[in-house]
Amino acid sequence: MTIKRSIFSLAVAVLLTVQGVPLRAAKKPVTDDAIVDSVKRKLATDATVKGGALDVDAKDGVVVLKGKVTAQKQKDKAERIARKVNGVKSVDNQLQVGPR
Repeated sequence: MTIKRSIFSLAVAVLLTVQGVPLRAAKKPVTDDAIVDSVKRKLATDATVKGGALDVDAKDGVVVLKGKVTAQKQKDKAERIARKVNGVKSVDNQLQVGPR
């Protein structure tokens, strides 16, 4: 019985180790280009922000938003949207409120 338990324990340990490898490999850092694309897409499709004409840049996960919006709520929502994107560390919201 002891040999069977040892073999079983070894098999379980090997399975847990093998299954843990893909999980660690899946956590790749998100590139700045991917962040910019995702933020732009989300801003452009948001009914409040309507951010298709906004400039978005990213460096080391820090997103910079530039351009003009017509209301403060658009500026605030654009920042909230950008913050939720995977890989974003912080947002520098330089959007200006006023007529376009």
